[in-house]
Amino acid sequence: MEEHQGEMARWLDALAAKGVEELIFVNRPQPMDLRLPSTLFSCASLTRLYLGVWRLPDTAAAVSRHATFPNLRELGLCFSVMEDRDLAFLLEKSPVLEVLVIVGSNPGVRLRLVSHSLRRIQLVFTYLEDINVVDAPLLEKILHWSTFGGYRPNLRRGMTCRSTISIGHAPNLRTIGYLEPGDNEIEVSNTAIVAGTKERIVPSVQILAIELQFGSLSALKKVPGYLRSFPNLEMLHVQSRTAKEPTRKVNLKFLQEGGPIKCVMQTMKKVFFYEFQGLKSEVAFLKFIAERAQVLEKMVVVVASKCFSSGDDLNAKLKPLTSAKWSRHDCELHLFKSPLSGGGAPSSCHQLASAFDPFDLIYYQESL
Repeated sequence: MEEHQGEMARWLDALAAKGVEELIFVNRPQPMDLRLPSTLFSCASLTRLYLGVWRLPDTAAAVSRHATFPNLRELGLCFSVMEDRDLAFLLEKSPVLEVLVIVGSNPGVRLRLVSHSLRRIQLVFTYLEDINVVDAPLLEKILHWSTFGGYRPNLRRGMTCRSTISIGHAPNLRTIGYLEPGDNEIEVSNTAIVAGTKERIVPSVQILAIELQFGSLSALKKVPGYLRSFPNLEMLHVQSRTAKEPTRKVNLKFLQEGGPIKCVMQTMKKVFFYEFQGLKSEVAFLKFIAERAQVLEKMVVVVASKCFSSGDDLNAKLKPLTSAKWSRHDCELHLFKSPLSGGGAPSSCHQLASAFDPFDLIYYQESL
């Protein structure tokens, strides 16, 4: 493909001359590191752009500092090789960008968000080292997955999915997830005044989704900190996942340490628990919420198919939860059988349409 660089540049010039508004530009066949022609930046009429399997232009040398996408509202970077500065340049030169989608990034990239137009970030199977929301006053959703459906590929040696998510000025952030306690560290750089004291919290977040290894004590111990960061949480989605390195015995007494968790006690209205595997730690977690959530209206538990094939008594496993003293007596408990044969993720995270919201997807139907 390298020998066609001139031809590709002429294509992009022709598209710019025609005033193209939507463009999906994919490099096939590979190599993945083929440099995207810098003439892409001449397409100032673009409102929606998806790039696949490219190396982004060298913005430090090959792209004019006057280049801009003045009308671009949706940008998707799929399996593209990029540097920190290239990603930052694209965001800086897209002053009205509302939706950013990144799928399959190369490892070590840092995403630094300073945007007064961005409303939604969708990250799928990315190796971003840092996600730093510095100043994004209109940002409403950060949607994040490290899996495709139930598939989690093996990483090459030296690669990691661990990342730090820092939240600064994002007063309209309502939804964040799926985060993985133990792999994703949460840092809140902004402070809010609560009862006369400064606290590092994100009071605007109402919906949180986490993917949790209930067999891993180190991952579970991160959960209270997550919940305390979002004191006004109303809806919690939990995807249960098999632990990479299971702990022999998991005791959840630590949930009671450090005082009450405000969102559990005062604001949590709905809990959705996906792919319940019958672990004692899963039941203990749900029981902890049920006994403390004073405004909880509904709890939905989707039971993994392996619970039915193992021959274990599901009712016996759930008895500590069903017989618990629930804080709100009229809270509804709904049990469903998962249609997924091998566990997996509840959301079709490969769907990249900007209107798609994974937390609206109901993938289960058969009630128990």
